[in-house]
Amino acid sequence: MNEKQKRLRNQFVLPNEIFDLGLSGGEILVYAFLIRCEDRKTYTCYPSYDTIGSACGMSRNTVGKYVSLLEQKGLIRTEPTFFTSKDGKKRNGNLCFRILPFGEVLDARFRNQLARANTERRLQEYDRKHPRKEAT
Repeated sequence: MNEKQKRLRNQFVLPNEIFDLGLSGGEILVYAFLIRCEDRKTYTCYPSYDTIGSACGMSRNTVGKYVSLLEQKGLIRTEPTFFTSKDGKKRNGNLCFRILPFGEVLDARFRNQLARANTERRLQEYDRKHPRKEAT
């Protein structure tokens, strides 16, 4: 491994466009931590809310709020995990966080914006063809 590879091994990259998505600072911070933790081959990671909160200076509830917002905005998906305890009981594990490819995130955002624009255009055409009668 050359010197540059050694330096880059403990770094991660955030896409520049992350700042164009209208995310709050907390959302960006949680997203960055998940990117830091992710397995680069499977795009998954398993940190607990407590681990994320400790790293980001947030409570569990605040982490949960930001995770939910990131999921709604299509940046991540979460999946529950389970384990069997020593006494044989099935227990909830940490969430599996799947970081979605950023190109897909941008494509979905663009498609949503286009759909909203088309809906708005159709509403304007309808209003033009069917003017409302003013109440007297």
